[in-house]
Order: sequence, then C-alpha cells, then structure tokens
Amino acid sequence: MDIKQIQELIKFVSKSGVNEVSLEQKEFKITIKTNQPPTFVASAPVQAAPQLPVAAATVATVTTIAEPKAATPAKEDNSAYLTIKSPMIGTFYRSSSPDKPLFVNVGDEVKAGQVVCIIEAMKLFNEIESEISGRIVKVLVDNASPVEYDQPLFLVEPI
Repeated sequence: MDIKQIQELIKFVSKSGVNEVSLEQKEFKITIKTNQPPTFVASAPVQAAPQLPVAAATVATVTTIAEPKAATPAKEDNSAYLTIKSPMIGTFYRSSSPDKPLFVNVGDEVKAGQVVCIIEAMKLFNEIESEISGRIVKVLVDNASPVEYDQPLFLVEPI
C-alpha cells in the first residue's frame, strides 16, 4: 500500500462517519481513528452478500443525524463568546474538594490568571487559570467527568 492509497483511505474514513478502521497486510498494519462521536446504528441480521447497502445505510443515518445539529441556532449565538479550553487530558473538577465552594459559577466575572477549575491527570491536581477576562455564561462540562485536550470547558462573555 502506497502513500496515495493511505491518503484515500483516510479521506474515506473521515467522510464515512466511521470512528475506527484497522487494516492489516503482510508487511504492515494501519489503524485510522477519528474524533467523531460514536455512531450507533441498529441493523437487521447481516446477510452474507449485501454488505455495501448496509454501509450506505449507515452513512445516510449519520448524515440525517448530523444535519439537525448543524442547523441549530444555538451554535450561532455562541459565536459571540470566548471559550476556555482544557490544556490537557484528565478529570474536570469545579472545586478543590466536594465540601469546598465552586471556583466559578455562571454569571461570575473572571480575570486573566484566575483559577476556574482543576484537572486531575495522573494523580496530579492541576489548577487551570483563565487566559481571558469576562463573565462566565455557561459551564460546558459536568463535574468529575473526563475531558480531552483542547475541549471547551466554559463559555465567557468578554467585558
């Protein structure tokens, strides 16, 4: 398999809505993963021959599900806000311990350098400071839930 074939496979995977594809040949093994949310499709028992229609139905289902999300006006409203994003992978906490008050609440004003949350990574608790000043409009992550690198945590209205 040459570079051009690998590039075509990557394009196909990104357009098809599949989350992961593994291909193994004699000389190498390649796995392509996407950051798309998992797609769950209920299907009838698969017959031996017609595999292409099943794949086409899966793609059509993904397209149908994705269209309403793109058309929601709520995303347009969020364009006026700035985002505080996670600088690392870990577990998101809104306070330093369960009995302590939250670092920030919706409606609070934050300044650059102010601690807004903690992210636990490998048993280390990292204080996350805001890089922007403004008013917290929305908390995008639930307390004690896992977060990814560069995942939006807070929406902030600039002041």
